[in-house]
Amino acid sequence: MALISSPSSNGHQRYLSFSRREREIALISPVSLPWSCVHQRYLSSSSIRIRCSNERQALFNRISPVYDNLNDLLSLGQHRIWKRMAVSWTEAKKGENVLDLCCGSGDIAFLLSQKVGVHGKVTGYDFSKDQLLVAASRQHLSLKACYNNIVWIEGDALDMPFPDTSFDAITVGYGLRNLVDRPKAMKEIFRVLKPGSKVSILDFNKSASPFTTSIQEWAIDNVVVPVASNYGLAKEYKYLKSSIHEFLTGRELEKLALETGFSHAKHYEIGGGLMGNLVATR
Repeated sequence: MALISSPSSNGHQRYLSFSRREREIALISPVSLPWSCVHQRYLSSSSIRIRCSNERQALFNRISPVYDNLNDLLSLGQHRIWKRMAVSWTEAKKGENVLDLCCGSGDIAFLLSQKVGVHGKVTGYDFSKDQLLVAASRQHLSLKACYNNIVWIEGDALDMPFPDTSFDAITVGYGLRNLVDRPKAMKEIFRVLKPGSKVSILDFNKSASPFTTSIQEWAIDNVVVPVASNYGLAKEYKYLKSSIHEFLTGRELEKLALETGFSHAKHYEIGGGLMGNLVATR
């Protein structure tokens, strides 16, 4: 049984247990939705915003069966390299306690688990129960001993149930861009991160280069959305262009981190400038 704990409406922890049958169902299509946290999304080119948490959760659950496959297909597997880079930038060490915020089905959490080893601890935190169900299923079937150090928690990224200065390192994979209140999210990250420790935030890059932006938009219109339409998810993927447009540039992300209180912040453009990774030190 894989236990997932989340804060209930009365402030207490809520534990969800997954049966063997539930895990088997999840394994039919193991996927990852790195940005599946509390956030707003765009359902269509007319920019219809999803504000109700129930609607957001339904959307994430609907996408979850094919998201990992689409990640591999659309990035030609490159997303796995970018995630390894994000984990490396945390400088997490053996035996440390780390957090993967907006963990989805656990891609980055599993990488962190290998980084901190059997004596470390990894918390995978996400808004979507279905994503966490897949993550717990993957963990259950793995033969790697270090994966036993992972705990999956369902909850709100803007109001985490952890004490101050809990973690030695934090990762956020494709989550910050879609959060409703980015400054509040950064404050929560700062609050639960130990002094001197780092957060590594991987996401699409909002480039200052018109050329890079044009390539990015062409790819979304002519590759991402058409491929997603084959899975019946064209509407769910049309939001990408507008969400990137409304995201922060690398310089703006660095400024946000410093204004939050981080002592140092550096944004790296990767993937030919299509992706970016903010590394900030508390």
